[in-house]
Amino acid sequence: MIETLAELYGLPLASVAGLVAVSFTAAMIDAVAGGGGLLNVPALMLAGLNPVAAVATNKLQGTAGAISATRSYMRAGLIDRVAMRGAFLASLAGGAMGAVSAQIVPIDALRTGVPVLLIGVALFVAASPKLSDVASRARLGLMPYALGVALVIGFYDGIFGPGGGTFYFISLVLLLGQGVTRAAGNAKFLNLASNAGALGLFAFSGQVWWALGLTLGLASMLGARIGARAALKRGAGLIKPLVVIVSILMALRLLADPTHPIGQWLRS
Repeated sequence: MIETLAELYGLPLASVAGLVAVSFTAAMIDAVAGGGGLLNVPALMLAGLNPVAAVATNKLQGTAGAISATRSYMRAGLIDRVAMRGAFLASLAGGAMGAVSAQIVPIDALRTGVPVLLIGVALFVAASPKLSDVASRARLGLMPYALGVALVIGFYDGIFGPGGGTFYFISLVLLLGQGVTRAAGNAKFLNLASNAGALGLFAFSGQVWWALGLTLGLASMLGARIGARAALKRGAGLIKPLVVIVSILMALRLLADPTHPIGQWLRS
């Protein structure tokens, strides 16, 4: 029985158990502040998946987690399905285009700039006393947001990924004036679209480890449900500090890569 399961997953069961624990934890965090991929992808690679297979399989577990978190936020009435429909479709298309581009376009510029953006997000959220669950005036219309922001973040999520949900969150707060908890819900709604769009394209590449991804997806769904419930209960009091912490940790994780130019400069 154990040997049969190991053959099904393509990994020792001890490795699968470890990945399930990481997936559960990452999904709890991701449901609130984004950034789950920076735990899941390295863990998958450490278990033996090649980089493309790790990203592709992560999109499967990420989609499952996003479905669970979105459902929780939707039940609480914190997702504007009609208003965000255009942004959802743009994110879906962006994720698909990003997944295609990931296999042919160098991403060195993204790897270099994203840690700087994440640190900027952390500093802004930490220093802004105005960020709360109270909505403010929108600075951008829904259609310009869909085509000029959601499409771009969706593309980024498909081609690279780390911090995609966090970027959705901060853009919804800054540009559409949404309160923190509502922005967290709508961010997962849009993140679901970009994950699904990327997964649809990666599925054709044959790189998705389906049995492993579906198992990790179940763990992600449970973790995301717990994370979303915590965010709904605690609101801005939980979401704001977690966005700051996760953004800084994501930036440090990217800078710690031996091939990252800024990290190399800091270590020299």
